[in-house]
Amino acid sequence: MENNKNISWQTDNCLGCKYFVPNDVLNADILERGKCAHPSLVKFNLVVSGRDWCNLFANMSESRRQKLIDEGFKKDDEQQKKLIEESKKADSFD
Repeated sequence: MENNKNISWQTDNCLGCKYFVPNDVLNADILERGKCAHPSLVKFNLVVSGRDWCNLFANMSESRRQKLIDEGFKKDDEQQKKLIEESKKADSFD
């Protein structure tokens, strides 16, 4: 079985929309929610998932998508390092 490190991005739904601002980019597809930043909808503070759809969809550029993915991996790596450090500190109290 191949190790898949790619994120599957769909089109025509929030996950592929330039106005979707997920809390967690790496899990935005199915596990995480985000905000809709469309200029005419932002006033409603909408909380949406990557699988949601609307008629104001605007395609996200490939460069922005890659930037979000890279930032997501960086954030995930930082969280993992922090957890490891906290685990080491907890072990020193025994």
